[in-house]
Amino acid sequence: MLAIRGCLVSIDAMGCQTEIAKTIIEQGADYVLALKGNQGNLHDDVSQLFTSARSQKFHNIEHQFHSTVEKGHGRIEKRSYWTMGNTEFLIGAEKWTGLKSIGMVESERSVNGVVSIQQRYYILSIESDVHRFSQSVRSHWSIENQLHWILDVGFDEDASQSCRGYTAENLAVIRHVGLNLLSRDKKTKVGVKTKRLKAGWDDNYLKLILNALNIVSP
Repeated sequence: MLAIRGCLVSIDAMGCQTEIAKTIIEQGADYVLALKGNQGNLHDDVSQLFTSARSQKFHNIEHQFHSTVEKGHGRIEKRSYWTMGNTEFLIGAEKWTGLKSIGMVESERSVNGVVSIQQRYYILSIESDVHRFSQSVRSHWSIENQLHWILDVGFDEDASQSCRGYTAENLAVIRHVGLNLLSRDKKTKVGVKTKRLKAGWDDNYLKLILNALNIVSP
């Protein structure tokens, strides 16, 4: 239902599904899909390809590389990006519509002398283009981090200890709906948390916020 023609769509691992990839391509867009262990062979194959290539220092292996370094507040973070186009070696590659390249990001973070390293892997429907890949990943993280910060400040999300059954997922959906509704109110010049509290104190304001749902009474 989204107008995505000409866009480069980035999705977390939960959206890394063959049908989603197919739909994105059919709508005239491209994808950058994150992988995790729950993708089984696909994640393992991409990981092994990069591990093998790096052990050979990419000798005679077509690839692209880019790195960035960010400093601030006692933190140093180096991000290294690689892309390769040899997707024909992936098991089940034919199931992924439009698959053309794979990507890897390694984040090396140093905080007060403590160093942590994390690798993430991706499948892409664009030709190997490390700069476009890195821009997509950075933009995705920026949006995700900003949203997480708003949900934590406005809804105390990090303090939530709900984990039984589908409680965490259900509450996350409710928070996102609440955030979207509160964000529609442009007249009240206060933050999301204050709007949320006001909706709990003032029934008239609550009705104003809920009117955006366009609920029709039976």
